[in-house]
Amino acid sequence: MQASGKNAGLGLALVSAVAFGGSGVAAKPLIEAGLDPLHMVWLRVAGAALVLSPLAWRHRDLVLRRPALLAGFGLIAVAGVQAFYFASLSRIPVGVALLLEYLGPALLLGYIRFVQRKPVTRAAAAGAAVAVVGLACVVEIWAGLRLDALGVLFGLCAALCQAFYFVFADQGADKQDAPDPLGVIAYGMLIGTLVMTVIARPWEMDWQVLGGEAALGDMTLPAPVLLAWVVFVATVFAYLTGVVSVRRLSPQVAGVVAFLEAVVATVLAWILLGEHLSTWQIVGGGLVLGGAFIAQSARPAPALAPVPAGAGPAVVDRETTRA
Repeated sequence: MQASGKNAGLGLALVSAVAFGGSGVAAKPLIEAGLDPLHMVWLRVAGAALVLSPLAWRHRDLVLRRPALLAGFGLIAVAGVQAFYFASLSRIPVGVALLLEYLGPALLLGYIRFVQRKPVTRAAAAGAAVAVVGLACVVEIWAGLRLDALGVLFGLCAALCQAFYFVFADQGADKQDAPDPLGVIAYGMLIGTLVMTVIARPWEMDWQVLGGEAALGDMTLPAPVLLAWVVFVATVFAYLTGVVSVRRLSPQVAGVVAFLEAVVATVLAWILLGEHLSTWQIVGGGLVLGGAFIAQSARPAPALAPVPAGAGPAVVDRETTRA
């Protein structure tokens, strides 16, 4: 992979992390104003689907070319992550649920190594380990920890769905007929909306909340402004830059950089909502940044040695073959 392409991918991954990380800060005032969390998720996904619907029509050939990819992205990478995270959140502390969800990049490394049977760089593995420790500090996992087996299971399912987000985002990227990421995301949002409609039941929503105002720290903003930020910036823009960054980097590196979303969310909550950072959260943020730096500095892993005849096919890491 050329250095310029990798640098561009890293920049997009960072931008995506910032955009995703800002979703909670904009959504929390709406939830505190009276919106149910699941209704907030439905508005986020449905709004993005509406914005991207012209792209879905433009790339309608994907329905026949890549139906499994579109279904998987919508069911798992969009609806699955959201539904399992909020199910987990209802049974265990917020910090623990967030940490479990962001085990996704670590699970991704296991999938790449043991399912796809591709080599994982030591830097990516080390970066993931450092970032997980840092994330535990950011969310202060030790504060109010209580074990609920079903809640933990839901959190791990959210992590698994997040891992497959990176897998789906990279599908076909090394082929000439690679599916356009705009089309994949557009159909993913449409499918995710259908699933979340069944789960969230938006017809029970208090729609009057969207016609009023919500408090963002010391400021009061119209609810539609906050909703627009969640839809356009924290969803549409975040998913677009995220998918493109995966294709320019690799799933394993982009996955570790995604840990920065939790740091961004914490810092923005500190600045805009007055939720002050503790010493451990500041230390954890530094560890997450360090882990992301270690991962993105990875060199392509060498191709595995050819396997003797009769012992199975040789496996070559895609990073070593991409220009």
